[in-house]
Amino acid sequence: MSIGHTLLGLLESGPRHGYDLKRAFDEKFGHDRPLHYGQVYSTMSRLLKNGLVEVDGIEPGGGPERKRYAITDAGITDVQQWLATPEKPEPYLQSTLYTKVVLALLTRRNAADILDTQRSEHLRMMRILTDRKRKGDLADQLICDHALFHLEADLRWLELTAARLDKLAEVVTK
Repeated sequence: MSIGHTLLGLLESGPRHGYDLKRAFDEKFGHDRPLHYGQVYSTMSRLLKNGLVEVDGIEPGGGPERKRYAITDAGITDVQQWLATPEKPEPYLQSTLYTKVVLALLTRRNAADILDTQRSEHLRMMRILTDRKRKGDLADQLICDHALFHLEADLRWLELTAARLDKLAEVVTK
């Protein structure tokens, strides 16, 4: 996720302080990975330097002065271009799990145990996500669905690999 573009998008609804941007980000997108304040302010500094935001006002506070940021026309254009650009699908062609299976075969360890352990971990995570989905709002349900679909694909791969393990062992141990 592009934090800069997300913060720019949040600014399109109106000027905000860094604290307000962090709170809005965490509420909408940061359920699992909230932003650190330092991340917000370093990102805003970069966006300011690049002309994508401007300081809309400065207010005195109990500590440092509080800057209120507003998106510029260039920032709006940048967000629009980012939203219109498709994300590159990630094919996972060199997954760590595949590497572990092959290394287990090469070192004469039990690759089936690795697959079984991973299957159990995937199922455990799927139960957690399913429970979270059941209790969550629509945004949380959609995020959980995305993760669950990826885990289901991984499970299919685990099953397929387990079924082909003897053949894979022949190929990799030649």
